[in-house]
Amino acid sequence: MYEKYWGLNELPFENVPDPRFMYHSTQHEEALMRLLYATKAQKGAAMLSGEVGCGKTTVSRAFVQELSSDEYEVGIIANPSLAALDFLKEILYQLGIEKTADSKPELLHILNDAILQNLTKKKKTVLIVDDAQAIEDVVTFEELRLLLNFQLNNQFLLTLILIGQPELRDKVVKIPQLDSRISIRYHLKPLDLKETAQYILFRLKIAGMQRNIFTKEAIEKIQEYTGGVPRKVNNICDLSLLVGFSKKVELIDSKVIQQLIDDAK
Repeated sequence: MYEKYWGLNELPFENVPDPRFMYHSTQHEEALMRLLYATKAQKGAAMLSGEVGCGKTTVSRAFVQELSSDEYEVGIIANPSLAALDFLKEILYQLGIEKTADSKPELLHILNDAILQNLTKKKKTVLIVDDAQAIEDVVTFEELRLLLNFQLNNQFLLTLILIGQPELRDKVVKIPQLDSRISIRYHLKPLDLKETAQYILFRLKIAGMQRNIFTKEAIEKIQEYTGGVPRKVNNICDLSLLVGFSKKVELIDSKVIQQLIDDAK
């Protein structure tokens, strides 16, 4: 709607996990590197945590993009709040396994056979559980731990990636048998002022920015209001571009941002 006015090719601040718009801050690069290391070195299990809106899902999508479909079979569980048996069935489905069963032993046999079949094809199996803090049944966490028993003498046959909000860490630490299996972990924090400025500029450039749009004071105001949480930054930046377009301003300054902050109260 406002793209042409600001000289953009597309909307720059959509809250979708598009890897093209992943801003590679130092910590996001670190998170991505650790997930890749856990997977390529077959470390068994890794955990990525962070506050709501800090970019965990975007990192996970960028991570998946780095995995060749010729070398990896990847399943993503986006809604993990399932009973243990249904959770196992969902794992089979997301890994593209057409067989199913109604008992836990049968499901595990099917999964084990599929993982071994991947191994004969020289493919590694990766299971990503997004929003893992939503798992309420401790039995489901136990099933995840047992999946790590799929291993040979010298390697894990499955890499488990848990992604979730800070409460995920609290849940996992209460299950020592699972906590001890997580060899790689990282916690994403909000951006600082410098990173927020770079983040805004980066997304605008990806969207085709031809000229400066936000003033330094506007970015400082955005940082103060959002605390550097990318999702919140996206929301206020998107709305400011819309308001700026409707008012036909040349730049988004601190007055535009302050008006939006006041309107949100």
